[in-house]
Amino acid sequence: MKKNKTNFETSFWAGYAAGNPFKAIDAFFTFAHLDYYKQSLSEAVLYSYKTKVCKQDNPSDVFVLYTVIKSFLKICYCLKEKSKKWMIKESLRSETVFHLSSLTKEEYENPFVVFQKAFAEKTLEEFESFLYQILELSLSPHVADSDPDLTTPYIHVIKMLDATELIRERGVEKIKKRNLIDVVTE
Repeated sequence: MKKNKTNFETSFWAGYAAGNPFKAIDAFFTFAHLDYYKQSLSEAVLYSYKTKVCKQDNPSDVFVLYTVIKSFLKICYCLKEKSKKWMIKESLRSETVFHLSSLTKEEYENPFVVFQKAFAEKTLEEFESFLYQILELSLSPHVADSDPDLTTPYIHVIKMLDATELIRERGVEKIKKRNLIDVVTE
């Protein structure tokens, strides 16, 4: 039986279609650095509450950000499913590094938890709706009433950015099935 590959829509911004989520993460961070994504997303969210247009000199940058982050969310959704078969490699760095990110100690040790928490609280469609609202509001010169909660999905996206960077840095390995002999002897 042939498995269906997820389309992460990376060809729009990376120039090629990455069907593997781990390769898509590499393409994502090759396209831009973690700090760029965090800064740009934060700026777009801030401009969604202002009457000024985000990236006034080149508003298309906001659309590109929307496209890239939309692909990123699909990757994260796929990683939520992959957490059953993959685990992150042990860190070679000291544990104080995780204080520099938005992750808790548990999330630092197992970044897949971030995706499980995010998608337990919001659906992929709700995250995509959040992105669309940010795109619309940050490019509008008018103040609009923003009924939906933009803070919760924003925090989850920031955490997912940190988690994927951590996965990329540390790498992953497939969880090996335990032998029946091991189970019997325990």
